[in-house]
Amino acid sequence: MTPSSASQQALTRTALNTPDPARGTWRDWLALALLMFPVLLVAVDNTALTFALPAIAGALGTSGVELLWIVDAYPLVLAGLLVAMGSLGDRIGRRRLLIIGSIGFAAVSAVTAFAPSAGWLIAGRAALGFFGAMLMPSTLSLIRNIFVDPNRRRLAIAIWAAGFSGGAALGPIFGGWLVEQFWWGAVLLVAVPIMLPLLAFGPAFIPESKDPTPGRVDAPSILLSLLTMVPVVYGIKEFATEGAGPLALGSLAFGLAMGATFVRRQQRLKSPLLDMSLFRNRVFSMAITANVLALFSFNGFILFLAQHLQLLEGMSPSAAGMAMIPALVATVVAGLAVVPVVRKVRPGFVVGTGLAMSAAGYSMVTFGSHADGPALLLAALLVLALGVGTAETISNDLILGSVPAEKSGAASAISETGYEVGALLGTAVLGSILTASYQQNLQLPAGAVEAAGQGTAHASETLAGAMELAAGLPAPLADAVRHAAGSAFDSGVHVTAAIGLVLMATAAVLAAVVLRKVPKAQ
Repeated sequence: MTPSSASQQALTRTALNTPDPARGTWRDWLALALLMFPVLLVAVDNTALTFALPAIAGALGTSGVELLWIVDAYPLVLAGLLVAMGSLGDRIGRRRLLIIGSIGFAAVSAVTAFAPSAGWLIAGRAALGFFGAMLMPSTLSLIRNIFVDPNRRRLAIAIWAAGFSGGAALGPIFGGWLVEQFWWGAVLLVAVPIMLPLLAFGPAFIPESKDPTPGRVDAPSILLSLLTMVPVVYGIKEFATEGAGPLALGSLAFGLAMGATFVRRQQRLKSPLLDMSLFRNRVFSMAITANVLALFSFNGFILFLAQHLQLLEGMSPSAAGMAMIPALVATVVAGLAVVPVVRKVRPGFVVGTGLAMSAAGYSMVTFGSHADGPALLLAALLVLALGVGTAETISNDLILGSVPAEKSGAASAISETGYEVGALLGTAVLGSILTASYQQNLQLPAGAVEAAGQGTAHASETLAGAMELAAGLPAPLADAVRHAAGSAFDSGVHVTAAIGLVLMATAAVLAAVVLRKVPKAQ
């Protein structure tokens, strides 16, 4: 567009009293504000439940594996369905799918809050994953279509990511307070009031959008995506806790075979559920990888830090949440502050720097001592959070900016799949390794075994079980049990931190190399 034609368009808009689409309207920003409620819901649900795990373990008598499934059932189902739901939103309307998902998520949350057993809770979390898969891709793809100007879109995505991080910050405080004042199920009930503004005003202020030439939804592809994700994650859990047995290797092999079948099917279909050609774009693929690893590092870190603060440092759930607030706020600040930076610095360097900061956070845990209280772990989380906030905002913008607007639902679904796969693997891989290391290194004092008998079985599985055992023993013996459990747990933390360090450092180098030619933002 020439300067004269741009000026003529500006004069025409002035004469017609029409807003400049590059600047956005108050309705656009109000729509963005409403889209933040489901984002907050998903983030609050995840972190609040993490901080309720000790209370859940005590109330329901869960095993270590059951605790991991309570956390992972939601992102597992969600990750398996995100691509399908993103494509469905392209076809039936992204706003419509968002409203359906919001109603279902709130209703299931209310029912799951009263789960009488671990199995019930795991099933409820899986159902939440089904409706949650309708929420996140819809929000991001709607943002892509509401904000057509790249700079406005980048700011909107930063606000979207800040809402996700803000929800993560709110979850521990509000969820911890609810656990202390009521019971663990209260953390799930927050879904109902959070969704009310969206359900009341969303249909009026959020514009509908869809793919003008959609293809049909391929049911076999949806089934194949689930048959890929579930066995792979189960195999990872089994491998970490039981070793390379037939069940672990068989699950992994079956999941990978289904994944290969899924890819081949997408390549043959005229209207694939997942457009595999998107991955030929190196920028798109690297940005997805950065998302996966950033969330992998963040969720894995929070998983063991929440247990450390509550069970080893003796903090209440709300106090532990408050202790983590500076780091979670830093994620929000970093995500917003990095928006103008990419006008002066290439995005590849920014993403690489963010991932390098995450590696630095893990290095503090790997080589530091945990004997002096929580200060080191909280400082490491602060560094890691700054890195995650820096990397994820720009990587999401690169993902959405590299595809046509009509395919934004599918691209958003892939981006969200990266989010959830990262979160899932962070808890599944690092959580399983942490649990396995704890179980292998725990050496309970002989007196505790003689005094408790069969009661030591639960203590041998989880740190929460060991703390519960210690609470019923005489003071000298109780202290010995707490020391043994704390040492075993910290040994697992060192191992998982070392793995996180290697992964983040490798990702930082790859991002800097692969994205080095992406130009600065205009």
